Amino acid sequence: MSEEADRRPRQQRLLPVPIIPVVLFLVAPFALFLFTSPDLQLPRIRIEYGRTPSAERTSPPPVPGADDSDEETRLPPPRQLTDPPYSLGTTAVSGYDARRAKWLRDNPRFPAFVAPGRPRVLVVTGSSPRRCGNADGDHLLLRAFKNKADYCRAHGFDIFYSNAVLDAELSGFWTKLPILRALMLAHPETELLWWADSDAVFTDMLFEPPWGRYTAHNLVLPGWDDKVYAARSWLGINAGSFIIRNCQWSLDLLDAWARMGPRGPVRYEYGKVLGEALSDRPSYEADDQSALVYLLVTQRGRWGGKTFLEGSYSLHGYWVDIVDRYEEMRRRSRTPGVGGGGERWPLVTHFVGCKPCGGDDSSYDAARCRRGMERALNFADDQILNLYGFEHESLNTTAVRRVRNDTGGPLDADDVDLRRLLHPAFRAANL
Repeated sequence: MSEEADRRPRQQRLLPVPIIPVVLFLVAPFALFLFTSPDLQLPRIRIEYGRTPSAERTSPPPVPGADDSDEETRLPPPRQLTDPPYSLGTTAVSGYDARRAKWLRDNPRFPAFVAPGRPRVLVVTGSSPRRCGNADGDHLLLRAFKNKADYCRAHGFDIFYSNAVLDAELSGFWTKLPILRALMLAHPETELLWWADSDAVFTDMLFEPPWGRYTAHNLVLPGWDDKVYAARSWLGINAGSFIIRNCQWSLDLLDAWARMGPRGPVRYEYGKVLGEALSDRPSYEADDQSALVYLLVTQRGRWGGKTFLEGSYSLHGYWVDIVDRYEEMRRRSRTPGVGGGGERWPLVTHFVGCKPCGGDDSSYDAARCRRGMERALNFADDQILNLYGFEHESLNTTAVRRVRNDTGGPLDADDVDLRRLLHPAFRAANL
């Protein structure tokens, strides 16, 4: 028994011995092939220390469909000078005023005037369908939209934001025209549409245009008669902030306006026409503002009578002359006897020449534009935050501080301006 027990351990120890030569015999030829074959590339591992991750690894992946060149390849061919004139929509709209009046009679729950003398207003704005080339640009566009939403909420207006190009022929400045036409036809309950560029900031959150002044007009533009009709200047108006009535006249104007906007040869040819007709405009491709001035100057009998050029308040305020004076304006408005009861400061601060999304065609330094927009947005935001007892520490920072404790009963606020902003429905009923 002890002999058998002693034999088993010896057998277990001896079993692995013949396996080693077999393994070497099988593995050696394969290893020799790996290290001697010139065509076989083995993966290499390199370990590095103390290096900053490369831009390729830290940048986000490209967004599908965001490539400009790819978008250009999918556009229809440009309209040629020999093609039929461009028209908004497949067919011209006729008899619109009568059909809209019938719709309003059939739908009394959606009146065009929410109170006597107070029209239903739709603020329209938008931006490019592509994201900005920098995060700052997207952030500024977000804050600019929030600014418009605040203003609309305070005054009981509707708002529509578009980041779609509805007609590939009308790109750039011209994108607003098919948007306005589509909204007019889809919202017969809307009496006035107020276009505001993405870089236009509402900076007097309390002021509201004097609607009664425009009863006999269909288009309200920031501008001056002498600069438009006498000087024939393309800068006599600004097309970045204007008010247009929902009616047949406006649809006809949009159609006449849009004929100068199709991209390609048509736009370039009309650019030459505008350069010759207007006093201070070079002959680059046609833009929407110059085209509108051209219509007013050359067809004043048709369009001028229903167009109101507003210069008594800042429907469009040039930002360069404004952004460094907000603190002074605020101090003056708090001084008894100063202000005269009109707008306390510009209703709109418009960042003309700035490109929040970036771009080579910006007329001003990007840092200067960004600083100015942030000051304008903070200035406007203070007027909203103040309703709830807060304001920014300064216009150069987003940090806020408490300035008042109204938790006891904001409905009983003694400040008339606060009551008007807190309760736009009450204000609408009393105007």
